[in-house]
Amino acid sequence: MLASAPTNPAEHRHDYSLAHLTALSLSPPELVDAAAAAGYRYVGVRMTKVTPQEPHYPLAYDPALMRATKTHLAATGIEVLDIELARFTSGDNPRDYLRFLEAGAELGARHVIAQFPDADFARKTDRFAELCALARPLGLTIDLEFPSWTETPNLIEATRVLRAADQPNAGLLIDLLHFARSGSSVEELRSLPREWFHYAHVCDAPAEVPATTAELIHTARFERLFPGEGGIDAPAILGALPSGIPYALEIPRAMLVAQVGAKEHARLAIAAARAHLDALAVAR
Repeated sequence: MLASAPTNPAEHRHDYSLAHLTALSLSPPELVDAAAAAGYRYVGVRMTKVTPQEPHYPLAYDPALMRATKTHLAATGIEVLDIELARFTSGDNPRDYLRFLEAGAELGARHVIAQFPDADFARKTDRFAELCALARPLGLTIDLEFPSWTETPNLIEATRVLRAADQPNAGLLIDLLHFARSGSSVEELRSLPREWFHYAHVCDAPAEVPATTAELIHTARFERLFPGEGGIDAPAILGALPSGIPYALEIPRAMLVAQVGAKEHARLAIAAARAHLDALAVAR
């Protein structure tokens, strides 16, 4: 049973965003409405198709969907925190993402999630820097995420990319699951420039790290837990980040969504986060 959430609004030390992967069956306008109903401030919108099986919401190329999404944002007051996903393997060109970036700016987004599953350090650094340069005039940051099964698998490698690229709008996206699964260091995290961190992806998961890449990916996409339900040391990781940054709840739970629906799942996620994480913020 969840602990009671703080009743004083001033104790809610963080703004929350509903990451699209938490409720990927909802179209962007539906996601906005679900976020508003549950008490989020932001949404994160998935505008590219990451796997063949998942739904695709091509906001960059669907004017009707873009209009509907902007209408729902205006009606609810929800804001777009980030868009995803700019994912670069060896053959990808940053300029291919220009319309994606422009669509994000049209939605009022602030940040762009990028992944670089590329083993060539010089190439991925150059492409990261170019993507940052394309995004800067649009008012967007490029936030590098490091899933543990990719060729940019941990905090050390991601930090190397940011330092080599040396771009003013570069950032690091700390996803609690990826951070814990990669064995990255909280002390190292605490030592990094504060301006790199714009928000965090928050969830929980069992403490035991899966043995295979397939299991790592399955957990990340379908079986995360609400904050406080697993073994990730969220207080230590989040405590190493700047205070007051938004927490984007990326908590896909396929079985629970099938049972209660995506909108109720989004509500349960923020209720759990407030009960667990706002209490930690007050304690700190």
